[in-house]
Amino acid sequence: MTHLILGSSGQIGSALVNYYKQKNEKVILYDIVNNTLQDLRVETNPELEKCIIEADFVHFLAFDVGGSRYLKTYQYTSTFISNNLRLMEFTFSLLQKHNKRFIFASSQMSNMTYSPYGILKALGEVYTKSLNGIIVKFWNVYGVEHDLNKSHVITDFILMARDLKEIKMLTDGTEQRQFLHALDCSKCLDILSNKYSLIDRNEELHITNFKWNSILDVAEIISTHFPNIIISPSMYKDEVQKDKRNEPNESILKYWKPEITLESGISMIIKELENN
Repeated sequence: MTHLILGSSGQIGSALVNYYKQKNEKVILYDIVNNTLQDLRVETNPELEKCIIEADFVHFLAFDVGGSRYLKTYQYTSTFISNNLRLMEFTFSLLQKHNKRFIFASSQMSNMTYSPYGILKALGEVYTKSLNGIIVKFWNVYGVEHDLNKSHVITDFILMARDLKEIKMLTDGTEQRQFLHALDCSKCLDILSNKYSLIDRNEELHITNFKWNSILDVAEIISTHFPNIIISPSMYKDEVQKDKRNEPNESILKYWKPEITLESGISMIIKELENN
């Protein structure tokens, strides 16, 4: 298939691009980071329509989002809300117009109605259901990140440990998360795209490693890779998810299973960052 990857420069998108290139499959890259003309917030976008027509399958990964630091700062702003509303409206409109098969990247936070990010992802799920696309709920997918203003906890901690010799945490680290390496995520998206017509649209597809770790666990794993690291938790609790803890639906395990442990995945990210 020819795969159009919307958000091809993000940590999931870039991993998926590399995955398909290694399989010698055709990939169409689309991201405003690469070209300002590739802006999904623009209503009339001939380039986007051309790419959608050319593609056999669309991976809708693009979103204005970042890690906890970014969401804490921006998700309550009108710009954040408007960016995501517009990019969804115009993209879903073209997917409908050309009757394209697609996956929409939602989040396990889509039921957290106190979060504008969660509400926007829930809206994207409604769009997707109306077009009979596939909804996947990502759980803290991590990989090599290039936009450090939007980086997530694992990249942040690695860079702090490497450059500052201290991991300064935004919270007390007690909040629990499930982390998934971007390569495992890419394999899952590939499987789902190939089984598109067989996927029960009533199933909730949670893409995660199904193992809980605290943020403090992450810091401690990273600290083993660097000598004499200080870990400094803060006094604050989680303000993004507010310690809400969903339990993942296991329906996805009929199609795919994660393979990369958190310890192995962190080692892979450290190695890749050293080579960049």
